Amino acid sequence: MSFIKRKSKSKKRAVLKYVLILLLLGVIILPFYWIFISSVKPTDELIRAIPTFVPEKWTVNHYSNLFAASDYGQYLWNSFYVAFWTMLITVILASLGGYSIYRCSYPGKNLISKLILVAYIFPQVLILIPLYKVMSSFSLINNLWSLIIINVTICAPFGVWLLKTFFGTIPMAIEEAAAIDGASQFKTLYKIFIPLAAPGMATVAIYAFLTSWTEFLFANTFILDEELKTLPVGLARFITQYNVDWGLLTAGAMVTAIPPLVFFAFVGKNFVKGLTTGAIK
Repeated sequence: MSFIKRKSKSKKRAVLKYVLILLLLGVIILPFYWIFISSVKPTDELIRAIPTFVPEKWTVNHYSNLFAASDYGQYLWNSFYVAFWTMLITVILASLGGYSIYRCSYPGKNLISKLILVAYIFPQVLILIPLYKVMSSFSLINNLWSLIIINVTICAPFGVWLLKTFFGTIPMAIEEAAAIDGASQFKTLYKIFIPLAAPGMATVAIYAFLTSWTEFLFANTFILDEELKTLPVGLARFITQYNVDWGLLTAGAMVTAIPPLVFFAFVGKNFVKGLTTGAIK
């Protein structure tokens, strides 16, 4: 009798688990589905009072107008430029910083290790005006490199903290063997630590790319010329005081999501591994 009860409880738990999984998938997938079908509906169907869950007619006019009637292509290039350089510089600095905290000896290292995430305590809007003055003094207002510098500043502390944890999992014997063979610290970092910490590097790269790809506050404040606007700011241009072009907006949202999805498809496995390894070890 007890066996039957245990089996019944096990089935209920399995059913509950799958129901929760389906609900979670629904929460994640349904918004993407709604944006997609909205981007392929004709305008008259899109603005109906009673929406349709499946388009009655399909159209790609919103996608063609996105590039023909707006500066979306330029926005896309600007965002890719900022995200690429942010990702590259963040990975390099995080690798050097993480290795420095893990391996090098210098005054204040332990304090720096503990305070490295303090940067995330302050809201971004709180430092907006001081950063604007700093960028203005260096003539970086209306320059994409102002966004790159700020995004690196935002992403690098997390990258250092994560890679420091990864480097700590690498056996000291490997580094000692490299030192016996005559390898310098820089060569040891490049040849040994970076390949072994590949999941952590992928995590930092994705985090930096996505952070800069979606950043709005500083991009909207520091960039003045229309041809230098990034995607989040450019998409906001489709929303005016009296009108919202939902077709262009949803089509732009779909195209904007493609580069991060493609990037994650290549390094997503390392990203998940990097998060779990960093959390456990």
